[in-house]
Amino acid sequence: MAKIKITQVKSVIGRPKRQKNTVEALGLKRLHKPVVHEATPQILGMVEKVSHLVTVEEV
Repeated sequence: MAKIKITQVKSVIGRPKRQKNTVEALGLKRLHKPVVHEATPQILGMVEKVSHLVTVEEV
């Protein structure tokens, strides 16, 4: 399965609690600190919900 690198590029301050929880569930703790995940349907769905806060690259 493919791997993707997810990087948070915008703050979650002022965002709905659901988006904050999704960013935390992806393992993103700080701005510009990437995490690598398998490209499963669950991860891709979470990325889609917060796509305005993150960037995604294929590894």
